[in-house]
Formats: sequence, structure tokens, C-alpha cells
Amino acid sequence: MTTPTDDLVRRARTGDAEAWRALYRAHAGRLVVWLGTRPTGDAAVSADDVAAEAWLVAARRIAEFDGDDEEFAGWLFGIARRVGLNLHRRSARRGTTPTEAPPETSHHEGPEESRVAIDWARQVLQRLPPRERDVVACTEVVGLDVATTAQALGISAVAVRVARHRGLRRLRDQPDLAGVRPRP
Repeated sequence: MTTPTDDLVRRARTGDAEAWRALYRAHAGRLVVWLGTRPTGDAAVSADDVAAEAWLVAARRIAEFDGDDEEFAGWLFGIARRVGLNLHRRSARRGTTPTEAPPETSHHEGPEESRVAIDWARQVLQRLPPRERDVVACTEVVGLDVATTAQALGISAVAVRVARHRGLRRLRDQPDLAGVRPRP
């Protein structure tokens, strides 16, 4: 039995522009937020650049994809993770680091509270080891489920659960974060 989201993915596979727009609206914002929590190690590689490249790869490879909307999210996030790693490696090989860091800009301009909350989340997540940071960002920041997170990060669902548990415990154990919420 097909659901409306399965139909959306099926339509996108056939090149339906409206279906692509709907998938983009559903996943683009949280993809950029998630990519923004991942360290690139290179000021020349922004979350927006990685997301744009990931969408292009997804459009080229959609015919190979077989799944529903939630599986599409995991597939897309996995593509973005690999694209980010490739862009970082390519930039490191070419030595294309800018002499001056570009100003921090966001295409997701919203209320001031939203920007403050995102900055706060990034600072908090930087305290975690890389795997825990990626898992907590996927599950807690952008709201992916365990299976989708596992697919996006290329790890098992058990590894996701363990990393999530450890990461949240580490954050709870930090005295300066106990009961703290981001402030505008």
C-alpha cells in the first residue's frame, strides 16, 4: 500500500518538479542545520555549499533510490555527509584555504531567538566527540529517527542508540549546562 509520501518520492523519481519542491521543503532546512553542526575544518566549505551539492547528487541518483520519505531523508543526509567529506578532502589537497574567514551568513534568517538557539546548539555540540555530536545533532537538533540517522551516518542503529545515550549523558553531566536553555 502506498502512502502519500511514498507517492511523493515515486513522483520525484519520475522527474515531477512539484514533488521535488515538496521534498526540498520537507528536508532542506534541517539538512543545512545538521550540516552546520558538523565541523568542516575549512572556512571555504559552508553548510549551504554541501547541501546544494548533496541535492544535485540526489537528483542525479534518484533513479537508484527505492524507499519512502523517511528513508529518503536518511539517504539524502548520507549523501550530504559523503559530499562534505569529499569537499573537505578536495579543498585540503588543493590548499584552498581563504586568508580571511568569510563573514558568518545564513540563508535561514528568522527571528533573533532562532539564530541564537542554533548558535547555542553548535557551541554545545562542539563539546562532544565527533560520532556523538553527529548522532545528537541528527536525533535531537533536526529530529531524525534512529533508522534514518543510522543510514545518514553510515553506522548501525545500535551504534546510533549508544552514541545518543553517551552524548546526552555527557551533556547532562556538564554543570554549566544543567537546566540551561538558549537565551535570545
